[in-house]
Amino acid sequence: MRLPILLSCLAIALAAGCSRESADTASSAPAAKSEAAAVTVVDEHSYAEPAKVVTDDLALDLKLDFAGKTLSGTATYTLDWKDKSATQLVLDTRDLNIEKVEGESAPGQWTPLQFALAPADKILGSKLTIQTPARNAHVRVTYATSPNASGLQWLEPSMTEGKQQPFMFSQSQQIHARSWVPLQDTPSVRFTYSAHIAAPPEAMVLMSADNDPAAARDGDYSFKMPQKIPSYLLAIAAGDLVFKPISGRSGVWAEPAMVDKATAEFADTEKMIETAEKLYGPYRWGRYDILVLPPSFPYGGMENPRMTFATPTVVVGDKSLVSLVAHELAHSWSGNLVTFSSAKDAWLNEGVTSYVENRLVEALYGKEQADMERVIARNELKAEFKQIDPKLQALALKPDALPDPDGTSSATVYTKGAWFLQFLEERFGRAEFDAFLRGYFDHFAFQSISTAQFADYAKKNLLDKYPNKVSREEFDAWLYGSGIPVGAPEALSPRFGVVDSARLAWLGSAQLPPPAITGPWTTQEWVHFIEGMPETLKVEQLKQLDDAYHFTGTPNGEIAQRWYPLTVRSGYLDARPAIGEFLQRIGRRKLIMPTYQALAATPDGLAFAQEVFAKAKPGYHPITTGSVESLLAKAKPADAPAPPTH
Repeated sequence: MRLPILLSCLAIALAAGCSRESADTASSAPAAKSEAAAVTVVDEHSYAEPAKVVTDDLALDLKLDFAGKTLSGTATYTLDWKDKSATQLVLDTRDLNIEKVEGESAPGQWTPLQFALAPADKILGSKLTIQTPARNAHVRVTYATSPNASGLQWLEPSMTEGKQQPFMFSQSQQIHARSWVPLQDTPSVRFTYSAHIAAPPEAMVLMSADNDPAAARDGDYSFKMPQKIPSYLLAIAAGDLVFKPISGRSGVWAEPAMVDKATAEFADTEKMIETAEKLYGPYRWGRYDILVLPPSFPYGGMENPRMTFATPTVVVGDKSLVSLVAHELAHSWSGNLVTFSSAKDAWLNEGVTSYVENRLVEALYGKEQADMERVIARNELKAEFKQIDPKLQALALKPDALPDPDGTSSATVYTKGAWFLQFLEERFGRAEFDAFLRGYFDHFAFQSISTAQFADYAKKNLLDKYPNKVSREEFDAWLYGSGIPVGAPEALSPRFGVVDSARLAWLGSAQLPPPAITGPWTTQEWVHFIEGMPETLKVEQLKQLDDAYHFTGTPNGEIAQRWYPLTVRSGYLDARPAIGEFLQRIGRRKLIMPTYQALAATPDGLAFAQEVFAKAKPGYHPITTGSVESLLAKAKPADAPAPPTH
């Protein structure tokens, strides 16, 4: 997943059809050495008992109902019983209506099984305990989702780009898959899956599986995912979607009004895949397609295998934000191929991926671009470290440090994790570290591992292989200590030096830099220009900037994310109408939460935020809604009236 948002901005919970046959064939093979399977993993965010039984395959047969905002049907599990004395199958659920449970007693013969659904825990949902005295090889659950499932968003036609048809999409990470499928919702369990989806004929349905670019839109869809994936990579979307190719194995799915713009923006995707393959080995998932979702998608991107889900906010016309694609593609190695075994080790997904992303950006767009993005990320990390509990600044978290898996410290797992790998690269040398990382992906392919397993592998294949370059104390300080260790490599950007000089000159003289300087600036330079401003400016200063650069109303969410909080803190009311429109149009939490936080700091701003949120809420994803509601509730004075609900 692309970097969600600084924890300080969150009040609650926050981290492929016409394929190459050779890649598909190779990727279906099991890992040669299943080291991870022998390691006992305790995932405190799941009720599942994988030491007793694991799901080997999941078969879904579901009906998609836009009017009722539900998925309903059956989930059938092929089970591998590890404990021959076990008599129960325990699954994770959240707000599911369980109609019945059956076990296959003989081929094609299904008999009822007793089950119990425990009271709901606010974070973990409800434990579903199924009595399986015969340890059935196949168990089938008939169920329906709630219209308010936390992992699904149902959009009315008015909330889409085309305004003609409804839209639905999932967001399963971290533990939201359990809200639309009863399953062992832990990354320590990997399974293959198939699905049959019945939908209205006008809706195109896609999943994180073998989508056919030439599939007919007929309301009857079947999918297979032959590689084993963790539950959080289970994904579905349905709506008015069309396909446009980028290469023989990659393309864009989007609403008709968006597909051409997105395809042009993501034109370098095949080059990204080829670059990643040269560095880290073959792409093992067949196709790599990108689904551009409506603006309400709560994240930048989600690395669903074969089908990255992406926000339209990165389609800005100049490819300046396509590092998001590099990030989600990088997950095809770090995350989807080698997966963290619990949320305590989220950096193994996001930190490694952020490092690989930066390497891809450097290879395709130059070191200067990569350095600018690294500086921006590290500035966010430093800001976050001023706010959060030091125990959340470690890469490997201790048990019980993370009550809600959505509450991982974003900049820590993304940026500190990437910084750690850059430290190792500089100490060991790029060629040696590239060989190590490629070997790491091969060694743990299609496995879920812990930080301890990563550390053991790295100590054997880096520290011991190349002695006297990194001590174990230095290595462990990155993993288990708070903050950034002494000796961390610095990130510098000459182009940001020019931006800093221009900003300082303007603050001192009120003379704007000439167009010859600002004309070539990219998104990253404008972001740095705004981020370096004082906490507040005079209204006339903001107006001068706005008249020159038209920040208010910008279609670029990365700029808006920085500009609007500055206007709020400075009392620049001319931006208010555009702020209201921005917060109602965009559901990506990283982009909108800083503005909500700035508004909530004053009574007048809080009242405006409540008014805007009441209008925006129907179009927000449940994850975004929860974040905003918690923030506003904490900011609201105890005797303040409730916000409007219309």
